[in-house]
Amino acid sequence: MKNIVLTLCLLLAGLVPAGFAADAAKKPAAPKAAANTGFSGKVAETMNAPSYTYVLVDTGAKKIWAAAPQFTVKVGDTVAVAEPMEMRNYHSKTLNRDFDVVFFTGSITVNGKAPVAAASAPPSPAAAGQLPQGHPPVGGTTAHPQMPAGHPDIGAGAAKTQIDFSKIKKAQGGMTVGEIYGGKAKLNGQQTSVRGKVVKYNEMIMGKNWVHIQDGTGAVGSNDLLVTTPTKVKVGDTVLVTGKVGTDKDFGANYKYSIMIEDAKIVVE
Repeated sequence: MKNIVLTLCLLLAGLVPAGFAADAAKKPAAPKAAANTGFSGKVAETMNAPSYTYVLVDTGAKKIWAAAPQFTVKVGDTVAVAEPMEMRNYHSKTLNRDFDVVFFTGSITVNGKAPVAAASAPPSPAAAGQLPQGHPPVGGTTAHPQMPAGHPDIGAGAAKTQIDFSKIKKAQGGMTVGEIYGGKAKLNGQQTSVRGKVVKYNEMIMGKNWVHIQDGTGAVGSNDLLVTTPTKVKVGDTVLVTGKVGTDKDFGANYKYSIMIEDAKIVVE
């Protein structure tokens, strides 16, 4: 789970320091679920972008592009890529190159050892003194490397316009958003239903749609429920959500959710 941030987080708008370049991604078209089994092989080709080193890994069966925060590597080296996250139809703006698929990772070894950071790799914003002390991390770490700019923000989606929740009726046999937060201690792994309005929607990240719903219940911090689903919806839809509750989910880079509903069935009403 530690590298899920590779496909989920973005460089938060307004917090990217001047001069801190990163690749820009086009919206991926229906990517498959992230592969996390890893792969290894000989480096057939390598190139550097401002924040990443790309390597074409020849596994013996096929050649696969992988990318990690800049590190020192050369053609012929043996690399092992752990817990890669798949991004399809990826465009590197700085390399001016399209990739059918790239596997981003924060865990890679070169010739059996942890890689040496490239001398040209940019310092983290915090190290460069460009972010206030104590600010949540927006740069990379070994566990949670920084992702290309432009990746959709899956953070909590507070409604920008006033939404009328007065006609939202509690799901029959289900719960409200506020009740789900209140029952967190007993709900992990349990199936439940909830009805609400879609206030934020990100399509096809890591093979899933990421939906935030509200129903007017709960307080600030417990009134917005994240749902992952294969179903397409749009902001403003009234939806009936049925799925399994997950608790204390940490995707890294300050993307933490005390409770969410995963792989839900959604009916647009």
